[in-house]
Amino acid sequence: MKKIAYIELDTHAEIAANFMGLMNDSREFSVDYYFSEKILKTLGLNETENIKKTSPEALFCQLSTNDYQLIIIGTVHRYFNLFNEISRKFNTSVIVHNLNFTSISRFQLFKNVFKNDTKYRLKLLMKEGLLSATEVYKNAKNLLVLDESLVQKNSDFTLKFLPVFFKNEYSPNRKSIVTIVIPGTVSQSRRDYLHLLESIKSFKRKIHFRFVFLGKADGKELSWLKEFERNKPENISIHYFTEKVPQQIFDEWMQKADILWCPIQRETEFFSQTEFYGVTKMSGNVGDAIKYGKSAIFPENFPNSHPFIIRETATIEEQILVLQQGKIYDFENHFAKEKVLKSLEKTLVELL
Repeated sequence: MKKIAYIELDTHAEIAANFMGLMNDSREFSVDYYFSEKILKTLGLNETENIKKTSPEALFCQLSTNDYQLIIIGTVHRYFNLFNEISRKFNTSVIVHNLNFTSISRFQLFKNVFKNDTKYRLKLLMKEGLLSATEVYKNAKNLLVLDESLVQKNSDFTLKFLPVFFKNEYSPNRKSIVTIVIPGTVSQSRRDYLHLLESIKSFKRKIHFRFVFLGKADGKELSWLKEFERNKPENISIHYFTEKVPQQIFDEWMQKADILWCPIQRETEFFSQTEFYGVTKMSGNVGDAIKYGKSAIFPENFPNSHPFIIRETATIEEQILVLQQGKIYDFENHFAKEKVLKSLEKTLVELL
């Protein structure tokens, strides 16, 4: 069997979990997972023979004692000096979450240190090799993206698509309430919640609609939700969370959803660098739609390449009612676990 390593020290635990879920059934590859204590805790995992607890100080030595044909780094948002060392010595592929960040200049990186979150960014500058961040991507043999449409939209980059999203098996949910789930941290910088709340106010039907804001809400966004709750129409109910949503609760609500509503902003920032959803950055809501087999309403201007993503119209209430009545996309056929695994194995062979 071909031996590879998958590293996740920082974030994107859910991507690591998807990769594990697929590769556990592989007969072609043996995978060792190197996870920080934070990632192990997030995923509820303990150390095993192939799930190894690691740290930035220990990782390079751990990798050096094994003869891996491929190393995949799940996130390069810090520990740049470590990942530079790894990418120089080993056949390394890096999953890219913010394409514009990969080509940012050293001067711009330095300037951005003082634009926001300065204390943390100074730590990256002084101790973790921030100014060499782009070298990690240059040294890596391959840059991977998790949405195939990003490969087509970024011809200036040499990118490979890494298929990790597959539809989980769930029993269909029967209920009388129309449930619309808005997955993700409740942040106006990521999704346009003001637009969403204003749109709900215009609903005219007396049908019971339930809106679930499936992510932690605080600050001004929480105050908006509380204000809306006090003045909402009687046939509208909302549910929101003031703490991080546990994975089990997240899964339960996503299964109950009739449809996802994802009013993502066109632009966002990573390290004070502008990124564009659907162009230089994948929206995690695309993966949510695939995993739970749900059609998703995205903004009208979203650069869509997926048939299960529906562009929002001016008559959003009617649009929701039509979409929740029937199946518009065969997730089971296109994103069956076995099919995605074969595609993933084919890609991994190309990375060796």
